[in-house]
Amino acid sequence: MSGAATRMKTFAGVAAIAALVFAATPSHALDIKKMTLSNGATLLVSEQHQLPMVTVMVEFDAGTRRDPKGKEGLAELTARCLSQGTKDLTAPEFDQKVDFMGSSVGVSAGRDYSTAGMTSLKKYQGETLQLLSGILTEPGLRDADIERKRADQIAQIKAAEEEPGYTADVEFTKDLFGDAPYGHPGAGYADSVAKLTNDDVRGFYHDYYKLGSAIIAVAGDVTADEVKASLEKALTGLSGSVSPQPEPPPITVPAGLHVKLIDRNVMQANIIMGSGGVERSNPDFYRLKVMNYILGGGGFSSRLVKIVRSAHGLAYSVNSGFEPGKFQGAFTIGLQTKNESSNEAIDLVLQQLREIQEKPVSDAELDGAKKFLIGSFPLGLERQNAIASFMIQVEFYGLGLDYADQYPKLIGSVTKDDVLEVAKKYLHPDAMIVVAVANQSEAKIKTSDLEKAADAPSAQ
Repeated sequence: MSGAATRMKTFAGVAAIAALVFAATPSHALDIKKMTLSNGATLLVSEQHQLPMVTVMVEFDAGTRRDPKGKEGLAELTARCLSQGTKDLTAPEFDQKVDFMGSSVGVSAGRDYSTAGMTSLKKYQGETLQLLSGILTEPGLRDADIERKRADQIAQIKAAEEEPGYTADVEFTKDLFGDAPYGHPGAGYADSVAKLTNDDVRGFYHDYYKLGSAIIAVAGDVTADEVKASLEKALTGLSGSVSPQPEPPPITVPAGLHVKLIDRNVMQANIIMGSGGVERSNPDFYRLKVMNYILGGGGFSSRLVKIVRSAHGLAYSVNSGFEPGKFQGAFTIGLQTKNESSNEAIDLVLQQLREIQEKPVSDAELDGAKKFLIGSFPLGLERQNAIASFMIQVEFYGLGLDYADQYPKLIGSVTKDDVLEVAKKYLHPDAMIVVAVANQSEAKIKTSDLEKAADAPSAQ
């Protein structure tokens, strides 16, 4: 659920150029060339010659789901430390070289995988690639840098813990996933990160940063043959592959509303409620996207916003979403409301879940959802870094190189019966976890399943 934000060292000039839109690259025209490097890595190349720039992203099977029990936050800390120079360049020296070229180079850890990347002007492609290669094949990982980054990570976690929304998210995640790979925040906990040693970081790097199971995506002013030759030369070492991670058992939430109350002196309650969702490979993914857009993922056009926020004035914000990954993710509804209106808002959300399960959505709702989801899709492929990230996801989740062509068809084929079917199958208003961070003396949130069941409004 909680993804680590990308921490790149970006010079202002490159940031401005990278923001330019690649309007000449509509999704249906995205040409991807696929090759395999001698070290076993999969290489995907999309030639984009509109601007003299190059983006390279390398995916490693080193996401936060790989954190060992008791060492939550290790993948995140390792990624942060890899950006701190090479064996020959200290962190300040490394940063100086990157900034001088107006390039960006860095490593970040997401839930399913970590990403090492670079963006540079075409004329600095070789030098920037050497810097990226350096932090991957011969990283500094010095004691002082690891200790500094560990302290930074702990401080950021403690600051985040002051936010009620973050607290609700962490507690919900723990309750839903338990000890499964997705059951902790990506940055870990303050106490778990404090226990991580310098050798833990070096060990995680050696265990999971292997190119034999990596995906490399390149987008920019290059040719496929040129890219392959330069990567073969630059990314020597890091041989071997990472063994697949065992899939966790399916998520089960027993019948009833399982309420966890966290008392905070806050003006408004932060509530997260939900249950198990789906993995990205689930064939119902596209029907769920349409259904969820209508329910709570479509902003002001969604039912939750129209009913809970606009019609009843019970929420400052309310939304729903599926968070699929390599493994089964979560389905969540998040809302912020006055402490005193917490019970009424929760009941109204449950009513909307039941209603979308009991009768078909309208033609207007279905058409609006499909038009938005199809129409907005190309906007996600307007920049080099977005194209490179897209290619990695397509390969990692096995979506097929023609996914950009297939997506509009998959969304466009969804019917009202499809929406009703997946709502019945994947929404569980009578078996949910509810976490509420609120001023509990004012909120008086009900914790009895029987009390909830008696009060829950039936669908109209």
